[in-house]
Amino acid sequence: MRFHSASRTDVGLKRKINEDSLLDLTDRSMWAVADGMGGHEAGEVASAMVVEALERSVTEIELGPALRQVEAALLEANTEMVEMMVGDRLRKMGSTAVGLIIADDGRYFCFWVGDSRGYRVRDGQIQQITRDHSLVQKLVDNNLLTPEEAEHHPDANVITRAVGADKVLEIDHVVDVAQANDIFIIASDGLTCCVEANEICQVVTSGNPAQACGELVDMVLARGAPDNVSVIVIRVI
Repeated sequence: MRFHSASRTDVGLKRKINEDSLLDLTDRSMWAVADGMGGHEAGEVASAMVVEALERSVTEIELGPALRQVEAALLEANTEMVEMMVGDRLRKMGSTAVGLIIADDGRYFCFWVGDSRGYRVRDGQIQQITRDHSLVQKLVDNNLLTPEEAEHHPDANVITRAVGADKVLEIDHVVDVAQANDIFIIASDGLTCCVEANEICQVVTSGNPAQACGELVDMVLARGAPDNVSVIVIRVI
């Protein structure tokens, strides 16, 4: 399979340092976004550690071996962050992560920790393929909030999992088959807190991946950019 991908990251208007990191390796059919937490410097370090671990460790594109390498890379980054914070109760750092690998046989897997999201657009319809590890998602699962209420809840940014947040790290993933003309979007919550899924779908189906990335980030900035935004758009050719 062949791909056309593009990525873009921009700092939120209220911030001076970008805490997001991107991994755009089209030649290896692998892409990832990491969104750091813990203050500017700690967040930037955390997100970079996630991306560097993935880039260094994930060399396979067969799904089984690649998934094991992804898990090992994220566990390595998790352990390093936890050890960095030993003895300093005031220091907190961590990072969400979402990534996509598409194998030569057309199968793909999307992995994630936290509330950075992955979407797939097929035949003009957008589907969220990740499930947020967040407080409001738990409330939705327990029928205490509707999905619409969750999007605008004051605790919408409270996550329940992150790389570096605990000694034990749980990583979720989905496996499916990609088709020609599928479009995948992976992004930090800086995009999804400002731009609705149907808007994302309209943008990515109206231009090439580079144009779509630019337009999505510009939409976030025009709406006040409460957080850093990073987005990668991948089109299957």
